[in-house]
Amino acid sequence: MSSNQNQNQNGARSRCAGCKFLRRRCAQDCILAPYFPPNNPHRFASVHKVFGASNVTKMLQAVPEEMRGKAADSMSYEASIRVQDPVYGCAGMIYQLQNQIMEVQSQIDIVKGKTAFYSAQQHQQQQQQQIEIGVGDGGGLGFGDFHGVDDQLLLWNGLAGVQHLEDKFN
Repeated sequence: MSSNQNQNQNGARSRCAGCKFLRRRCAQDCILAPYFPPNNPHRFASVHKVFGASNVTKMLQAVPEEMRGKAADSMSYEASIRVQDPVYGCAGMIYQLQNQIMEVQSQIDIVKGKTAFYSAQQHQQQQQQQIEIGVGDGGGLGFGDFHGVDDQLLLWNGLAGVQHLEDKFN
């Protein structure tokens, strides 16, 4: 955050949300100021409630400067979730999301299985129709009539078709 954004109309710099919450003067080099602006006091309040001001300061100082914004965002998110779920916090949210992913994956697997089943069933019906048409025209059954068909499927369908026709004509 630029220094112009934290200045009031008189040119004096306003205190960041952290310093306001802690009721202290905000120094020029305040580590909290860039990440907890004065216009969002609830962000620091929730982070303070979960982590404490001293720990927030220590954590921000331990992180490289270019990563501090993300660290503050992470602390803020963890604090907001921890307020909602004091026992599990983000871990509870992760667990819920993982369960949802597993449920959706199992539904996808069921749909894939049903699709494969119906596709195979349709293929079998088409093969059965081809056998009946091939026999019905008086040409008889011959392996040359079924180009490109899987041999096992051809054998199974062919035997089933022959048995069906034998039963029909006998």
